[in-house]
Amino acid sequence: MSAPLIEAFELTKQFGSVQALTGLTFRVMPGEIYGLLGPNGAGKTTTIKLINGLVDATSGSVTVDGFDPTKNPIEVKSRIGYVAEKPILYDSLSTRDFLEFVASIRKIEEITATRIVTQLADAFGMEKYFDAPIATLSMGMKQKVALIASLVHQPPVLLLDEPLSGLDAKSSRLVKDLILLHTQKGGAVLFSTHIMEVAEHLCTRIGIIYQGKIVAEGTLDQLKNKTGNKNETLEDLFLKLTNEETEVADKTRILGDVFFKNEAA
Repeated sequence: MSAPLIEAFELTKQFGSVQALTGLTFRVMPGEIYGLLGPNGAGKTTTIKLINGLVDATSGSVTVDGFDPTKNPIEVKSRIGYVAEKPILYDSLSTRDFLEFVASIRKIEEITATRIVTQLADAFGMEKYFDAPIATLSMGMKQKVALIASLVHQPPVLLLDEPLSGLDAKSSRLVKDLILLHTQKGGAVLFSTHIMEVAEHLCTRIGIIYQGKIVAEGTLDQLKNKTGNKNETLEDLFLKLTNEETEVADKTRILGDVFFKNEAA
């Protein structure tokens, strides 16, 4: 059996008095698209930053392809393609200069880097923006630059935090197809999103994080078995498993009273 490409065990993370993660445990195997879903503040972004080595755990462990990000940060980062929820780009550089800079950091030969970057830019429709300053690009175009930068070294692990943010329908479909191709070649994807329909159709397994720990995990059918209703959508399951179903119903009733009560009267 293959070893996991991502493995977290009993991860905890505390920021002052705030307990961001509480005993988080999960693994992502080669060929998997693992959807990490949770409400705002549940610990998704903290988890991704721990895997990437951007922050250290308070306790517990995490490995990427067998390497610990605190002990082998270069080995881990060389195996990861990362798209942050809010990508940080160098606005004063052109798209071309930025991607060439990323390729040089990744120690990719110039000829190979030029070929890969050009092909990715062509696929994402970025050719005519290639020499424009990143500061002049739209949000969607900046997201494409971040995606290309994450893929240029062809890593085995992709950490994608809301990767479809700002993308048009064609680009979103292209990213989904790229993710599927990546896993078909043995790569692994950790995919965090608030778009339930995307997670429902794209992810092979789903982990629902709530108050810093995984409260439910499995395929969509396995999650449905937990609630006993095979007709529920992933959104229904998510609200139920994070104890938000009743709260949403109550707030919907309040909003209905505010906006529509007088009309009904």
